[in-house]
Amino acid sequence: MVKIHLSRLLGERRWTQADLVRKTGIRPNTISEIYNELVDRINLDHMDLICEALNCEIADLLEYIPNKNRKIK
Repeated sequence: MVKIHLSRLLGERRWTQADLVRKTGIRPNTISEIYNELVDRINLDHMDLICEALNCEIADLLEYIPNKNRKIK
């Protein structure tokens, strides 16, 4: 599973989703879907813009959490 930490990062900076929209130019619906972890995939250009706006690394934004029940053969 991949956890998206956008809500935490915005909270730490006391930014709203609207602030991030203004800084990045990404559509509000897209920011909301990422913020609420409703996405199956994220556009790399969007990741770049978000990391640049928040002055963070991708590792600050995304975290891989192994699924103990899933076994890949």
